[in-house]
Amino acid sequence: MPGEGTAIRLQSLHKSFGQVEAISGVDLEIRDGEFFSMLGPSGSGKTTVLRMIAGFEPPTGGTIELAGKDVTRLAPFERDVNTVFQDYALFPHMTLEQNVAYGLKVRKVPKAERLERAREALAGVRLEGFGKRRPSQLSGGQRQRVALARALVGRPRVLLLDEPLGALDLKLREEMQVELKELQRGVGITFVFVTHDQEEALTMSDRIAVFNRGRIEQIGTPAEVYERPATPFVAGFVGTSNLLTGEAAEQIVGAAGTYSVRPEKIRLVDAAGPEADDEHRSAIGTVAEVVYLGDATRFIVDLDSGGRLTALQQNLDSGSAEVGALRGTRIRLQWHQRHNFRVA
Repeated sequence: MPGEGTAIRLQSLHKSFGQVEAISGVDLEIRDGEFFSMLGPSGSGKTTVLRMIAGFEPPTGGTIELAGKDVTRLAPFERDVNTVFQDYALFPHMTLEQNVAYGLKVRKVPKAERLERAREALAGVRLEGFGKRRPSQLSGGQRQRVALARALVGRPRVLLLDEPLGALDLKLREEMQVELKELQRGVGITFVFVTHDQEEALTMSDRIAVFNRGRIEQIGTPAEVYERPATPFVAGFVGTSNLLTGEAAEQIVGAAGTYSVRPEKIRLVDAAGPEADDEHRSAIGTVAEVVYLGDATRFIVDLDSGGRLTALQQNLDSGSAEVGALRGTRIRLQWHQRHNFRVA
């Protein structure tokens, strides 16, 4: 579990590129030993914040602290952090041992010690015995693990990861998500992970900061961010969500505002059946589209009260032909009232 100490503290962090303000007053604390993800779409500011923590970009305003020390104006090599990039940046002419030990060589660590530590680092990422190979002899996932070993061999206090799984195919990426989380738990250091992939962040993180237009919209555990999004943006970006607003919100929820309900929380019932009780919400509409996903089906329903809701139903007993036949039919949607919540 993450410790109680603070590994990183950002206070009123700003960054401008000419007239463009990329980061607008970010405040953030990341705990020792935490797997912390910065999640957001392209251009949201997450990578810029990571680069400022690493020292590659100077902030326009604000402060950066590592373990209580102000490092805002320090060079990258003066900060107790290492960075793993998406492209791995391995030296093709070097063996894996030499790649991993390179940083130690620069720091003038004795040869015997640096090779021993390189072997230990490779073993830690399950590449024991691979030290004499070259990067061209490895798969994409293995090269990514070498990049991790090289970053960890210097025993940094914080490891920064900039979309490190982005170049991998889906199956390998899913495998590496599990491996990366297990590795982080094993070494016990703070990981700060940048991604635009919601599933990646939800799968691996202790906490997530959701970025949008240079600001943090919400910070919380994966369950908090998914189940209780703080804003319409978070509701729409993290997973799939329905937003009820205007007349539809007033009729269904009974109050003005914007409300979110996740598709998997909604049940499809007979339109002619009884209305919901006091603990449930319900809405009648027409099935506009049916999207068969294999293990589940997505139903897009145009509501009589206005607007549109999406419901997700597991295909426990039905096939594509059966669910497809529901297109154009009248249906009632029901969900427990605790599953809709106000976001604006």
